[in-house]
Amino acid sequence: MKDADLDLATHARLESLKAEHRDLDSAIATMAEQPMIDQVQVQRMKKRKLRLKDMIDQIEGGNTPDISA
Repeated sequence: MKDADLDLATHARLESLKAEHRDLDSAIATMAEQPMIDQVQVQRMKKRKLRLKDMIDQIEGGNTPDISA
């Protein structure tokens, strides 16, 4: 695979992750407005959102690990 193809694939993956992150954020906000919410489901969604954020940060950061972690 050429570098340009890899960059396009990486960019597409990044955009997909960002879209999913935004969707989860909206879903969590919508669920929070409901009188009866499933706390377990909300926690799972929040964990997935954090994993997505970590993946986004890793791609945007050039796969450099966080030294302070």
